[in-house]
Amino acid sequence: MDDESKSIFSLFFDEAPLAFHEIDTSRGDTDFRATFLVETDAGHKRVLKLADNDFTFPEKIAVWQRTVEEYRKLGYFCPRIFRDKAGAFPLVDFRGHRCAAYGEEFAPYTPVEDRFSQDYGQNAALYERYLPDIWRMTARIAAEHLDYTDYPSAYCLFETFCPSDETDEVLENAMAWKEYADTLPRDFADQVGRIWRLWTENRGMLEAIYPKLPTSVFQADLNASNILLDEEGRFVGVYDFNLCGREVFLNYLMRESSGVSGICKALQIASECYRFSDLEKETALMLYRCLKPLWFTRVEALKKAGQDPDAIRACLDETEQALTAPIDFAACMG
Repeated sequence: MDDESKSIFSLFFDEAPLAFHEIDTSRGDTDFRATFLVETDAGHKRVLKLADNDFTFPEKIAVWQRTVEEYRKLGYFCPRIFRDKAGAFPLVDFRGHRCAAYGEEFAPYTPVEDRFSQDYGQNAALYERYLPDIWRMTARIAAEHLDYTDYPSAYCLFETFCPSDETDEVLENAMAWKEYADTLPRDFADQVGRIWRLWTENRGMLEAIYPKLPTSVFQADLNASNILLDEEGRFVGVYDFNLCGREVFLNYLMRESSGVSGICKALQIASECYRFSDLEKETALMLYRCLKPLWFTRVEALKKAGQDPDAIRACLDETEQALTAPIDFAACMG
């Protein structure tokens, strides 16, 4: 570690660092993130994290810290988040950045992706195997109806996650779909207009109901890199809470699930630990029609169709079907 890193490390820990591994998880110029895995002269493994972006600041980190403890109360391992020796999450200067800093417990477990780090297909299959455990955990958090923060999760709908966002991600994707669909040949204009009208009308109806749906505070980033397993391959918990926040459970569940069958399976598993309200059952289809039909994958499919009119029509028909099919999600919700 250089002197700058050591100075920040000393704000949190009394031991001297002997060896370290630095991991750069930055996402562009406006989202700087660095993690230090440090071995100390006392034989301990410590984790120091620094971030300079518009969604990491002391008040938000305090929410992550509280949420970690709520998951732990239910018996799941999540690395504890630590304040510095003065009891704060300090702002520090680091390599030209003004960073929020915090300590984190070293995780003795490995994420799913490390089991087959070079093979995404095997990672995906292994992740699929743990979905029942993952959804039971999430449903148990949902059943707590945690309400200690107004900061939304990154999956927020009808609001923005951070100041740099102009819209929520769902609307952003839908607008990108419309922008590209408007460039299609005129023969498709009527269907494009009909799809957009169906989507906007449904979104408008959902917006009036959405604030009444049950919420809790979730980790909000379930993927193979954040799902932790023990040496025997058993699910033990999660880490990486930097997208954490208040969220409508039904939105979180659908956003983290793929396809109608995946959503139905998640609903069925969740219903073992969580009692869906009548309003959630009534709103599920409306929410699906908002989230899934104009997701970025639909834009990719249209672009892949190129100039082939049959392929374009198939893409548009699939999208319209998603907006009109009478799916009985309530039957899966207990």
